[in-house]
Amino acid sequence: MSQPVILVTGANGQVGQELRVLAASYPAFDFIFTTQENMPVNDEAAVQKMFAAHRPAYCINCAAYTAVDKAESEQDIAFSVNGEGTRILAAACKNAATRFIHISTDYVFNGQSPVPYKEDAPTDPINLYGASKLKGEQLCLETNPNAIIIRTAWVYSSFGKNFVKTMMKLMQDRPAINVVNDQVGAPTYAADLATGMLQIVASSEVSRANWQPGLYHYSNQGRISWFDFAVAIKEITGSACTVNPIPSEQFPTPAKRPSFSLLDTSKIRQTFQISIPEWKESLKQCIKLLQQ
Repeated sequence: MSQPVILVTGANGQVGQELRVLAASYPAFDFIFTTQENMPVNDEAAVQKMFAAHRPAYCINCAAYTAVDKAESEQDIAFSVNGEGTRILAAACKNAATRFIHISTDYVFNGQSPVPYKEDAPTDPINLYGASKLKGEQLCLETNPNAIIIRTAWVYSSFGKNFVKTMMKLMQDRPAINVVNDQVGAPTYAADLATGMLQIVASSEVSRANWQPGLYHYSNQGRISWFDFAVAIKEITGSACTVNPIPSEQFPTPAKRPSFSLLDTSKIRQTFQISIPEWKESLKQCIKLLQQ
């Protein structure tokens, strides 16, 4: 009897790379990692070929167009990958009876909420990246109602480009930096999210009843601004760099950013019995890896 296969798309991204690291801890599964080069998710023929060859029991979609500012001028490619690519994968999973986990974003919301966003809060993206990810969610649920969609926020890891690595570099190179203090949320350590998804997969392998389709929110516990995040990075690394708080209007970007991105994670914790680490503990772990 062959082992169940987990197909991971977008394997070169932050969450994909963390899943590569964790694969060895899940010997009951065979992992297949695909990238934009060997299986573009918006290429239906390539996806069907991969599914026919490997017959995955699970597919975790980490593939995405994530260049938030570039999406304002590259709308077609953003919607092709984040919208149509998600639909193609959702359909392939439905046809093959593959359980599908898709990663989405806090950017489906407008950032005007006074309280942490629950899964049923009204969506209203304020940039094209958010609109493309929302389209992916809608197409996913229409095409494959058995899918699990996990919205996350402020993702960082020891892999790829992210806020933590950028700040560490700037703090080495400059005596002072400015960071916005009026955008609030909670960061997500990609290793924690990857662990949570594999816990969902492993528990549903034990009992089919543990697979509970629908929308979920995942980020680390806590509530901070980007400025608070930068200050914590400064403290943990022991940097002498001065971190100055500034309002968002002093740091204009092509894409508007939501001023409030905090996600309510109680549903995923209760449904799947997952414990989510506090943001600062995870940040310390990531920085330790980066400093080694």
